[in-house]
Amino acid sequence: MKKIAIASDHAGFDYKEILKKYLENKFEVQDFGTYTKDSVDYPDFVHPAATSVENGTNELGILICGSGEGVAITANKNQGNRGALGGK
Repeated sequence: MKKIAIASDHAGFDYKEILKKYLENKFEVQDFGTYTKDSVDYPDFVHPAATSVENGTNELGILICGSGEGVAITANKNQGNRGALGGK
């Protein structure tokens, strides 16, 4: 079963929870947070998720925030990761 890392900031929390429930039927999902709608600094959650993909603990990562730009930039700071914006 594929392993997927998932993380979000407070703006993406609701979407993360919906997506996580959907994915858990098909993949092994590791949730790196955030775990509430309280305001947070997204790098605190994105860096560990991206690192887990970089070191092979997880095969893929999904990062969700208000705009998507900040999490993509943060993920791209890890070697071998390619973060990009996804659309609707």
